[in-house]
Amino acid sequence: QVQLVESGGGLVQPGGSLRLSCAASGFTFSSYAMKWYRQTPGKERELVATINSGGTANYADSVKGRFTISRDNAKNTVYLQMNNLKPEDTAVYFCDVRRFRDYWGQGTQVTVSS
Repeated sequence: QVQLVESGGGLVQPGGSLRLSCAASGFTFSSYAMKWYRQTPGKERELVATINSGGTANYADSVKGRFTISRDNAKNTVYLQMNNLKPEDTAVYFCDVRRFRDYWGQGTQVTVSS
């Protein structure tokens, strides 16, 4: 079955960097677009970045120029490099794949605070 496992979150100071990873299994990873979302308590899940099967990326305006999504099809893994982090980036980050329906991982907490 489809499984997504996020990792790499943590506590970082404003201006710092983190790299999130999402290890995927249970489907032909290279054939599917992958997405990163984030969510804070009381708010809807927000789409942060998307990378299609060909490697083309799209970003939310709030993270353009700071975040980079990438994928390694040999490792069945999608990454989110986050630079110049701001307190408003604090959230639980999830990766997603839509294969007949949406599948999510358990999420990884990112906290940006001094």
